[in-house]
Amino acid sequence: MSIFHNSCLKSLQAAGRFFWQSMRFLVYALAVLSGLCILAMMCITCVDILFRLGGYPLKGCYDLVRIFGALTIAGALPYTTAVKGHVAIEYFFLKLHRRGRIVIDSLSRLVIMALFGTFAWQCLLYGNALKRSGEVSLTLGVPLFWLSYIIAFSLGLTMLVTLHNLLHPGREMIKP
Repeated sequence: MSIFHNSCLKSLQAAGRFFWQSMRFLVYALAVLSGLCILAMMCITCVDILFRLGGYPLKGCYDLVRIFGALTIAGALPYTTAVKGHVAIEYFFLKLHRRGRIVIDSLSRLVIMALFGTFAWQCLLYGNALKRSGEVSLTLGVPLFWLSYIIAFSLGLTMLVTLHNLLHPGREMIKP
C-alpha cells in the first residue's frame, strides 16, 4: 500500500511541477507579446508621423495602436503579478503583527482572485456579444471579439498567478 501511495504522491508532485512550469511559460509568452506590441505601436506611430509629413497619413493607425495597446496591457498583467511588481502602500500593513499580515495578505489575494475571475468571465461574455454583433474596428474593419478572449485569458492566468502567490507566500513566481 505504501508503494502505491508513494507513486501516486510522486505523480501528483510531477503534475504540479508541470502545471506551474506551464504557467511560467504562458506568463513569459504573454510578456513577450506585450513587448512586441509596444514595439509595434512605436513603429506604427513613427511611420504615421513620417507619412503625415508627406501628406499621406497611415490608414488605420488609430485602430492598430488601440488593438496593440489592449494587447500590451493584457500581456503585461500576468508577468507584473508573477514578479510581484504592482505598486503597494504597505505603511499600515507593516504595522501589523506577522499573523495579521498573513490574514490580510491571504484575504486580499482571495478577493483579487474573485475579482479577476469575474472580470475574465465578463470579458468572455463581452467577446461573445462582439462576435454575435459582428463588431469591427472603425477604419480597418478588423473583428474585435478576439481581443476580449485574449484579455479574459490573461485575467484568468493572472488569477492563477495570484493563487501561486497565495500558496507560496514570500516568493515570486518569476524572478524579475
